[in-house]
Amino acid sequence: MTPYWLRRVATLERGDPHDLNPILDRRPPHGSSVRPAAVLVLFGGSAVPDPLARGGLPADADVLLTQRAPTLRQHSGQVAFPGGAADPDDDGPIRTALREAQEETGLEPAGVRPLAVLPEIFIPPSGFDVTPVIAYWEQPSPIGVVDPGEAARVVRVPLRDLLNPDNRFQVRHSRGYQGPAFQVDGMLVWGFTAGVLAGLFAVSGWEIEWDHRDVRDFDVALAELETGVVEP
Repeated sequence: MTPYWLRRVATLERGDPHDLNPILDRRPPHGSSVRPAAVLVLFGGSAVPDPLARGGLPADADVLLTQRAPTLRQHSGQVAFPGGAADPDDDGPIRTALREAQEETGLEPAGVRPLAVLPEIFIPPSGFDVTPVIAYWEQPSPIGVVDPGEAARVVRVPLRDLLNPDNRFQVRHSRGYQGPAFQVDGMLVWGFTAGVLAGLFAVSGWEIEWDHRDVRDFDVALAELETGVVEP
């Protein structure tokens, strides 16, 4: 059974009310070859909603994220949902997402309840067509970095930290990208991961108004996070 506080996320189409989220509409160019992949958007926390919180969000609600190893050729150091490319033996995106999450974080798939499969999102640099799989962590299991060559961190990030307006802004990348971002637990969450989270938050009933006009240079934001020195 889907927890009450996750019902909107599991049933409503991702939203972009301020037209700030280019990730949600990314589709592969016509005729291009793509590689199927899936990620696990795994929410944890009490199944009992908090009647005093927006959308019933419980105080311990969180989402599972990883930070990629700095030595990877693609997307090094980026914060991501656990996931990866589909294997020929996978019988669909749910299997891909669970298998990859187990390989990356050590979680036990039997404790995860898949709730929804979202439309694919194309990732231009890698050519992956990525299916986000929304899930609830009914029986959390121990997690951690399984392969340091793949991930530097595996962390359960509190949703209230991600939803805090002080931790939300936009980043503008030198390659022309501009979109939503989050700064939490010493990490800069941007690109695909931030786009999916922002799209889900927009329909969740949990969202708190934040300053959409706060647009920061990507390189500056990342340097400030890494050095702790904030430019005036």
